[in-house]
Amino acid sequence: MTRDLKELEGQIGKVPKFFKELTVRDPEMFEMVMKLEGHIWDDGVLTRKTKKLIAIAIAASLRDTHATHAQLIGAANLGITKKEVEEALRVAFLLAGMPAYVYGKAQLDEVMKEGA
Repeated sequence: MTRDLKELEGQIGKVPKFFKELTVRDPEMFEMVMKLEGHIWDDGVLTRKTKKLIAIAIAASLRDTHATHAQLIGAANLGITKKEVEEALRVAFLLAGMPAYVYGKAQLDEVMKEGA
């Protein structure tokens, strides 16, 4: 399970504390969630990078600090550029409004430095 958590951190960034605790409290549930997680993030019709950009836009639209930050760290691990994230955030702006864009952009500037 420790290996699974390390792989998950590589994919999504920081793993929430409650999820780490699930490995001890309910290992069977943890395994089911990991299978679902793998199924969702594996490349299919959409690549993992595309899915990550969608996740960033959704997290920014919800103004969820932890999720936005974690998704941005995961994006950097996948080689997603700052310009790609900015474009995804512009889509969020069209659908969720200026606050989602401003919020996402602030998180992006904190996680990814210029030129990335």
